[in-house]
Amino acid sequence: MRSFTRRTARKFTLAGAATATGLLLTACGSDDGASGMDHSGPSASATASTAAPSATPSGPSAPSASGAPASGDFNDADVMFAQMMIPHHEQALEMAGLATGRAEDPEVRKLVAEIERAQDPEIQKMKAWLKGWGRPESAGHGSGGHGMAGMMSEQDMKDLASLKGRAFDRKFAELMIAHHDGAVAMAKDEQKNGRNATAKALADDVVRTQSAEVAALKKILDRL
Repeated sequence: MRSFTRRTARKFTLAGAATATGLLLTACGSDDGASGMDHSGPSASATASTAAPSATPSGPSAPSASGAPASGDFNDADVMFAQMMIPHHEQALEMAGLATGRAEDPEVRKLVAEIERAQDPEIQKMKAWLKGWGRPESAGHGSGGHGMAGMMSEQDMKDLASLKGRAFDRKFAELMIAHHDGAVAMAKDEQKNGRNATAKALADDVVRTQSAEVAALKKILDRL
């Protein structure tokens, strides 16, 4: 009887120990789980707070070197203005490039630098407009835009390239006057018929700056 009592007591003792061990392990598992949840909470908050500044608008961005889309309404005149002025400007830059090693007159060289400084950025602006408007850069006005107002023929460009010194300066002035006159005429058409405010503002700039350059070129011709 006493032996049976000792065995029964031992069984209860072992069962109690096992139950305590199970409870302890369960408690540890619960602590780990809670700790993991607490850790993920702050991390998510930190991530959100870190990401938040990048998602916050910083205001209107400054126009890039390649220009920005011309916002607002536009019409066919705006599109045509950009499509025609791009090759027109490109030829002006080609003519200006011929001045390197050929131009002699300081004022001609100064005007060449001004043309290069102004017209390349304007080309990039107009390309950006057309892309934003979903229109092609070219409207198919012949090869390179030849045939438009003020555009030089291939022979004109070859003749200019064959000259140097004073002869180049005079020929360059004559051709660039005609070229600028064509650009001014296109810009005035945009002023009259265009709708987009940004395109019309560029047309204003073309009329103002290229008219002034024509006056300067005429003065150069008078003394050459």
